[in-house]
Amino acid sequence: MTIKLIALDIDDTLLTSDKTILPSTLDAIKQCLARDIKIVLCTGRPLAGVQQWLDELGIDGPDQYVVTYNGAIIQSTTGAIIAKKLIDNAGYRWLTAFGQEHQLPFNVLDAESRIYTADRDVDFVTVVQAMENSAGLSVRQPDELPHDFAITKGLYVGNQAKLDAAEPLVRETFGDVFSVIRAGKNFLEVMPAGVDKGSALKALGDAIRIKPEEMMGFGDEGNDLQMFATVGIAVAMGNGTPIAKAHADYVTATNDDGGIAKAIKQFVLDVKK
Repeated sequence: MTIKLIALDIDDTLLTSDKTILPSTLDAIKQCLARDIKIVLCTGRPLAGVQQWLDELGIDGPDQYVVTYNGAIIQSTTGAIIAKKLIDNAGYRWLTAFGQEHQLPFNVLDAESRIYTADRDVDFVTVVQAMENSAGLSVRQPDELPHDFAITKGLYVGNQAKLDAAEPLVRETFGDVFSVIRAGKNFLEVMPAGVDKGSALKALGDAIRIKPEEMMGFGDEGNDLQMFATVGIAVAMGNGTPIAKAHADYVTATNDDGGIAKAIKQFVLDVKK
């Protein structure tokens, strides 16, 4: 089956350890774009947090797309919404109260890329998150926000050991109502039910008439597993977690060693060694 869409996780996949895009990756992606293959950044970040890489890759226009907030919003690179699913105000308040009760640092993202937290002592991970995503950071209690304030996702963040200990209770409390995904050692994300990268890619494919088996996906973490289960060719980075590698069709080189370009050349561009 010919690959018509390539979905790329960003952190530790598209980006190297020093947060840059390798020249080999850039060249491979530009060759794909020249063949009218869709390149879709598929990430937990908001649109504002990926714009610099969209610009660098030359991905723009109303017929190019991004999957943001781990699938809560599907949109064109110009910002037009294809589909979105949010957690309502009651859910936001519930998640916030849980974080306060259990002393878990917590923040949320709205649909306009802004980050809010009710924590007066803002965790360092939240600060870095806001900086990396070019997002505003506001400290607000739920009663200080509009009664219809809704979120794309909530994040319990911070110390890995504390999140490891809290994760079972978070899943027990919210797992029947929301999607709970460990997106990294410092991030435990809660999203609307049914939201993940895989379901978002399927919805995008339905909208632009590309079948899941015509897609290729690159990732490195637990939040990429649903994407791997959806696409025709699932590629884990060599630096990925054991669980990501176990669920992939192919394990490529690391993000620092040209893993994306090597897999694209092998499976899409038919470049022989």
